[in-house]
Amino acid sequence: MPLDPSHPIPPSQVHVHAKAGGEGATVFHSSIALLQGMFPPTPRNKITLANGTTITSPLGGYQYVPVEMVLDSSDTVLESWVDCAAFKKHITKVYSSQEFQEKAQEAKHFFGSVHDYVFGCPTTLENIWNVYDYLNTELVYNQTFAFRLPPTLIEQARALANNHEDTVFSDKEVGALGTVLAGRTILHPILRSLERIAFDDDPLRILLIETSYQPLISLFHMFDVLTSRPDLAGFPNFASALSFELLRGPAPEFRDFVPIKFKNGTDDSEFQTLRVLGHEDEAIPVTEFIYRLEHYAIPNTKQWTSACCNSRWFPFDTTLSTATEQTSMMAVVLGALSLFAFAMFALTTFIKHAMNAKGARRNEAVVQQHGNYATFDVSKKAGLLP
Repeated sequence: MPLDPSHPIPPSQVHVHAKAGGEGATVFHSSIALLQGMFPPTPRNKITLANGTTITSPLGGYQYVPVEMVLDSSDTVLESWVDCAAFKKHITKVYSSQEFQEKAQEAKHFFGSVHDYVFGCPTTLENIWNVYDYLNTELVYNQTFAFRLPPTLIEQARALANNHEDTVFSDKEVGALGTVLAGRTILHPILRSLERIAFDDDPLRILLIETSYQPLISLFHMFDVLTSRPDLAGFPNFASALSFELLRGPAPEFRDFVPIKFKNGTDDSEFQTLRVLGHEDEAIPVTEFIYRLEHYAIPNTKQWTSACCNSRWFPFDTTLSTATEQTSMMAVVLGALSLFAFAMFALTTFIKHAMNAKGARRNEAVVQQHGNYATFDVSKKAGLLP
């Protein structure tokens, strides 16, 4: 059953997951703004109390849609590349490649020209995203800067940043390391939600994921989108959206299909349909879509840890995705420390007992040698008392 925005939305029908990463509250605010537009206030959002009083939600029936967030340092779904040892090796490999070195050599003239406009920001190809981000931000919000910036510098920075981000967050193979972190981790909730929505008895109707651009780069490579849309290589514009819509085909099969559409920020007036996985049709069967991609998805922290080659035994070198797992790890650490303390106590007691026994044997030897001292059995000590 489709959702009716004029009626209160049951929380079980909408699942929202927002990234809480290095962008601060920007992604969260974006998700709240989108939800306000999708589910506007309605006077029907009200309850009747036991005394018969009817209470309407504040702000004219505002709908409070729950938003799930994970701390930026432990989100292995939307920021899976953070604290990942294997991804760091992947970046090192990219930076040491011949193609990257050649691109850096070509960009020397640009960095020489832009140096005086970034005010201390390192002008290297490795840091090109921050260079572009600074130029773009100042160009939008600082009129004095906008009047001084020479033509074409922002376009050159965008082209170099596109190449850098596309290289870092993609790979030649779908299951390779470059796409492991950003694309393969977000793929699992997407496929899982399609399965749930296709099942009529499941209440879920909408999955909304608010995140940054990195997963989109990886997904476009995994879906083979760039073959027909090479203009999408690199990072998308602000306020971009990638949608997966579930459609049911005609009888007698009633087969489900999923058209995938993309809107590149405000550059596009409407969503554009993408051709994925070599299909020329506007929609791909859901069963085929899931079958061809599910073995690339990373569904849990354990598999993420394996893909990242991170050690889960030492708690200070690991990243966990949920508070429950952090609590479990802390319990293991405390248990290990308690066991260690008990072992030390037992060892100390054993050493003390051994020393006392050795001293007792020495005293007994002294008594037997001189013959002037009375010896007694400890069990009969009470008989010596008056």
